[in-house]
Amino acid sequence: MEKCISMSLGELILKGKNRNQFLRKLISQVEKHIKDLPHGKVYHNMGKVYVEVYENEDLIINRLKHVFGIVYMSPSYRIETDEEKIKEALREILDKELSENSYKTFKVLTKRAYKSYPLNSMEISRNLGAFVLKNYPLKVDVHKPDLNIYLDFKKDYSYIYTKKIRAYGGLPQGTNGRGLLLLSGGIDSPVAGFLMAKRGIALDLLHFHSYPFTSERAEEKVKKLGEIVASYSGKMTMFSVNLLNIQKEINKNCPEDEMTLISRRFMMRIAHSLSEKNSYDAIITGENLGQVASQTIDGLKVTDAITNKLVFRPLIGMDKMDIIRIAEEIGTYETSILPYEDCCTVFLPKHPSLRPRLQDMEKSEENLNIETLVEDAINNMKIIKIGGSNEKE
Repeated sequence: MEKCISMSLGELILKGKNRNQFLRKLISQVEKHIKDLPHGKVYHNMGKVYVEVYENEDLIINRLKHVFGIVYMSPSYRIETDEEKIKEALREILDKELSENSYKTFKVLTKRAYKSYPLNSMEISRNLGAFVLKNYPLKVDVHKPDLNIYLDFKKDYSYIYTKKIRAYGGLPQGTNGRGLLLLSGGIDSPVAGFLMAKRGIALDLLHFHSYPFTSERAEEKVKKLGEIVASYSGKMTMFSVNLLNIQKEINKNCPEDEMTLISRRFMMRIAHSLSEKNSYDAIITGENLGQVASQTIDGLKVTDAITNKLVFRPLIGMDKMDIIRIAEEIGTYETSILPYEDCCTVFLPKHPSLRPRLQDMEKSEENLNIETLVEDAINNMKIIKIGGSNEKE
């Protein structure tokens, strides 16, 4: 009997002819996240991925919660597919469980992948249930048992476990292309990055600041947010762009009520340029419909007119409380609410335009040397490498 962690894969196993590609990506991510911890082989067997464990089981499980593609995990025992050996393993598991918990009821749930075996799943469960009833002071409850006993019954080896630990599901990193996330210091954009990484997009980051009007500590806050996102999505590059000269020119040459939206259009120009140079498939933002003046339907249309790149806004229809709940769960919320300023607060208009028209924006921008401003901002940006905290060098 050998200890391992079994990982259930959800939608990944529905990928048909592309399944092996997704599995290879997932196994690679599993190995990266635990490579500094003692463990044995990571392998795939009939719809699940397994990792052999020797110690640090809880730490390994916490690491693997950050691997997209895993729906849930179970500390398991692998045993030869033999009814008597399975009962021996079950006795060892129950002795431990009942010494630590006051269970009164149980249920056995068998999934039989070994289809040529003479007993079906219900018959295997019935035999194991009879064994438990004979040897332990437990009763069967098929509706709400205190203890679930799971058995994955396979041809050569079977797996027995009692817990299912939720993970995030989704798809492994990099299986759906590359995206450039506009990362501010707020609550929304880290959540947007997390959600798109969960769909298999490999992320890099673009951050705008207005130093010295914004502080170096504000940039450190954003780097910290990047580190947290990277613990799920993997190592990333962050482009840190000073927007101050652009904002000064807008403030000097354009109507005050258009300040925010013209600044957003410059952000999108820079994001588009970096996406072209670095072959990003999409631009990702944390915008949420109606949350602020620049995120009205008209405002978003004016911003989108800058680029022909696909723009993902995964939070667009979400309630703010739902976004906060995800931020708290993934660990970005406490950093996001630290009171450091961001570039959007610089030259903030008292009465921003709520119904902007594209032709008005383009007319105002005729007063600006757009190409030079964008080129200078990119030429003077900082490039920062950010590594996932769960991926050790």
